[in-house]
Amino acid sequence: MAKVKIPTPLRSLTDNQTSVEIEGEKIINIIENLNQKFPGVSEKIMENNSLKHFVNIYINGEDIRYLDSLNTEVSESDEIAIVPAVAGG
Repeated sequence: MAKVKIPTPLRSLTDNQTSVEIEGEKIINIIENLNQKFPGVSEKIMENNSLKHFVNIYINGEDIRYLDSLNTEVSESDEIAIVPAVAGG
């Protein structure tokens, strides 16, 4: 199972857990399984079968948008971070 770091805005959906262990062969499977375990997660980060514009996902520190996006393969030792964009001025 891959370790998924949960950002503060999503922790209310994951019983305030900062990280969870989720199975999946690809990032899209991780998101689906995460949503199955914690309903509502995918609607917060996905829109029209892709990541919302302000959400980034990193696998071992690399942005999946520069890899194979949602089809990026995941191994059991991978660490995945869901990171909402932060704006300010």
